[in-house]
Amino acid sequence: MTNTKIKFDKVEFTYTPPSGRPVQALERLDLDIATDEFVVIVGPSGCGKSTLLYLLGGFLPLVQGEILIDGRKVTRPGPDRGIVFQHFALFPWKTVRQNVLYGLERKTMSASQRQELAQKHIDLVKLTGFEDSWPAQLSGGMKQRVAIARTLATDPDVLLMDEPFGALDAQTRGILQEELLAIWGSRRKTVLFVTHDVNEAVLLADRVVVMSARPGRIKSTIKIKLPRPRTPEVALSAQFVDHCREIWDLVREEALKASGVRT
Repeated sequence: MTNTKIKFDKVEFTYTPPSGRPVQALERLDLDIATDEFVVIVGPSGCGKSTLLYLLGGFLPLVQGEILIDGRKVTRPGPDRGIVFQHFALFPWKTVRQNVLYGLERKTMSASQRQELAQKHIDLVKLTGFEDSWPAQLSGGMKQRVAIARTLATDPDVLLMDEPFGALDAQTRGILQEELLAIWGSRRKTVLFVTHDVNEAVLLADRVVVMSARPGRIKSTIKIKLPRPRTPEVALSAQFVDHCREIWDLVREEALKASGVRT
């Protein structure tokens, strides 16, 4: 792939749960992601999707293989990568503004510049007027908007998203999917997004990567041939349905393997 931003090269990962023997989560996994590409990972539960994300984030130690960003090895977390989790990870004792400001504390800028940048991103995720609200006063969707604003405010090159809309109701999820696409369209970050939702994967992605049952490998990569910008109407097209069917068949096959059912 030309213009490669992220490279997974023969990545393997094994962990040992407190109660048992070692479990191999990933096996000789290779994947290249281009600059500004939106890649979504799907696969059966336990296939190593989130593990792959955390390895790229530098939150887990890589023992076998290499992960490179712009040709440099990933060895620890860094400001070039921002992560959004499923369960918001907000500080409950900080307001919306304070949560967004937290990510800017290590930036070399004046207090007024931090305030201005925080407000810009609060406005970006449509939370204007809620700057002084506490997380407990917000809906799930609003909390996730804060988490996205906090991450984007630091201006990372790579955005890692671990099922960020998985805990939300369908209506809120759909709205945030549209807003994420609009933000990505204007910011053009390199995105690695993990989801269990095949429809969400097809709606968002340039490419969908399907992982095998554990130990996780790349089973298939599907280029999504849908026009951008992706409007809700795209999901009504025959091409969208065909993509979803193709990907779901691949995921289902691996899910059955994981459960011990022969296909």
